[in-house]
Amino acid sequence: MSGHIAFQGELGAYGHQACVEAQPDFTPLPCDTFDDTLAAVRDGRADLGMIAIENSTYGRVADVHSLLPESGLHIVGETFVRVHVNLLGVPGASLADVREAYGHVVILPQCATFLRDHAIRGVVSSDNARAAREVAAAGDPSRAALASELAADIYGLDVLAAHIEDHARNTTRFVVMARDPDHSRRGDGKMVTSFVFRVRNIPAALYKAMGGFATNGVNMTKLESYMVGGTFRATQFYAEIEGHPEDPNVRLALDELDYFTNHLRIMGVFPAAPRRFEQR
Repeated sequence: MSGHIAFQGELGAYGHQACVEAQPDFTPLPCDTFDDTLAAVRDGRADLGMIAIENSTYGRVADVHSLLPESGLHIVGETFVRVHVNLLGVPGASLADVREAYGHVVILPQCATFLRDHAIRGVVSSDNARAAREVAAAGDPSRAALASELAADIYGLDVLAAHIEDHARNTTRFVVMARDPDHSRRGDGKMVTSFVFRVRNIPAALYKAMGGFATNGVNMTKLESYMVGGTFRATQFYAEIEGHPEDPNVRLALDELDYFTNHLRIMGVFPAAPRRFEQR
């Protein structure tokens, strides 16, 4: 299978790297925002979308969990990208020349120690690859970008310092979105089921809803809450469990969850990426 895969950012972004590593037969399609990325899949300009949802250092990517349920799309896969942060400068520049480093708000905390130790001021950019492109265009040796080796290759920059991230196993998790769901069992490994739900307004509803997973031996690997509708009254939960909806224990747990919720929707069923089980 081939086609186009949309990602947020410019060519050279970590989303681009995720597309190259996970879906090498697809042509990457850069998009300005996550909304634009999801829209490209919805309207058929792209067959798949690569969406970053969390980083092992920074945490959850803002707004994504609220965007995905409203996107009309389905999660059909996941991939983990080892995020190496590099200080990229114009050809001929040295580390000692750099006074400012430009990067996305998510990436700046990931290399805060290096920036502080070298008296480099971090400056927020809308996208790491865009920062690389703009540093290349400016030609100023005092300005650098925080980006991938892929971005250095694309924009003709030198790697002034490699792998400067604070944590040696800095990793970003991406999910692959598609217009149509695929609940089939794929591969020989574990399957993951993701869903969103809102509990009924009864005492201990969340506690009771979660009890079905414990009693049926279903491993819940993620449970996150966020507000919906701009009020404090409506809380939606995003969850992931190991297993397939047709597994007997998963089916029983979901039936019990459904009893205590007023909204439950499967977001996706997909093979667990091997790196999910690594100690990142």
